[in-house]
Amino acid sequence: MADRIGTLVIFGAGGDLAKRLLLPGLGGLLASGRGGELRLIGVDREPMTDAAWRKRVASSFEAGNAGGARPAGVVAASRYLQADVTEPDDLKRVLDACTGTPALYFALPPRVTIAACAALEKVDLPEGTVFGLEKPFGTDLKSATALNRQLLRLAPERDIHRIDHFLGKATVLNLLGLRFANRIFEAVWNADNVEKVELVFDEQLALEGRAGYYDRAGALVDMIQSHLLLVMAIVAMEPPSSLDADDLRGSIAQALRATGVWGGDAVKASRRARYAAGKVGGKAIPPYVKEDGVDPGRYTETLAEVTLAVDNWRWAGVPFVLRSGKALAAKRQEIVVTLKDVPHLPTGLSGRQDPAQLRISLTPDGIRLDLNINGEGNPFTLDRVTLGADFAEGELAPYGEVLAGILSADPTLSVRADAVEECWRIVTPILAAWKKGTVPMQEYRAGSDGPRAW
Repeated sequence: MADRIGTLVIFGAGGDLAKRLLLPGLGGLLASGRGGELRLIGVDREPMTDAAWRKRVASSFEAGNAGGARPAGVVAASRYLQADVTEPDDLKRVLDACTGTPALYFALPPRVTIAACAALEKVDLPEGTVFGLEKPFGTDLKSATALNRQLLRLAPERDIHRIDHFLGKATVLNLLGLRFANRIFEAVWNADNVEKVELVFDEQLALEGRAGYYDRAGALVDMIQSHLLLVMAIVAMEPPSSLDADDLRGSIAQALRATGVWGGDAVKASRRARYAAGKVGGKAIPPYVKEDGVDPGRYTETLAEVTLAVDNWRWAGVPFVLRSGKALAAKRQEIVVTLKDVPHLPTGLSGRQDPAQLRISLTPDGIRLDLNINGEGNPFTLDRVTLGADFAEGELAPYGEVLAGILSADPTLSVRADAVEECWRIVTPILAAWKKGTVPMQEYRAGSDGPRAW
């Protein structure tokens, strides 16, 4: 689809997200020859000269290895506007500065995004205006539903791009080819053959100055409610008839609609913990509750694990375990599909090993298949062997991929409204149980693998 956006407006342009992720992704997109004839406008409440803004954009482009004439041309023509995005008059001034069809990217906290959308209802929007919204989409099911309805008063669903950059990761996209282009995998991709599925995103990074957002979200909302549930849906979904936006996103939503807390018991199906003092990679880490900006009274978890069920014909009885945490011993970011054990080994074949496992690494991108084969020496003794392959890197970084969708008005890699609401529905009983204190808050030493009891 041809690029049709004339101006990309970044609300929250002075923030860390724009500097570290959004602008480098845009630079890479432009350097690849995509993105069309684009103007860039940065908007935020703090004053900044056009020259300072251009220097910021150029630095971010450089960080994304985005050299060449096209990125340099966009930098040179870029502007910065000081504005309060919750004020209709300021928004009108921003829109008047746009050329062609604008794309409005909200790199803002949820409450500011909601207020800005309310203000936009009082402004005449150019025809075809596209919206890009950074997660989280709302702060709970009620607010997410209200935001979706509010957005539909501004634009049709096809022009609303809810950005989850995980859907732009090369590994996640490679899941589609792995599953649907290889009969060997799809034939066993069901409850008859799969024992359990795990999605793990463990980080060595601690809070890293993000208390303003993270302390109000925690590991469950920050990672599981959004990123991991969407990846899980791609792992679990039925084959779409095409990779058209409606077909693919429809299959994702269908998988999420079938998903709920394992056994319907949020207390038994969830665990939470937060890190205490320790060391990660030789760096001393203070207890989470002593980190700058943290309110101990919020009782925020830094490690969460939930077990879910996908209650349909394909997956009935298979637990899906989703886990994410910070300040852990090792960076472990993978999908693990454990196959069921064989029902019987022939007499004389010894050295029984664990069942076969398919491990799909999210960072770095690759696939490993652990199998049992006859070992060296005694041919009737089993050994473990791993077959592996690395996925080809994507042409663009994840933010470059999702920005490409916004600028070409292709919503394939954006999150549809019903999927957003389903993700919040799934975690709502867990959040409620945690709020009541029925799931204890455990602790783990920073730099460990998590609580010993786990």
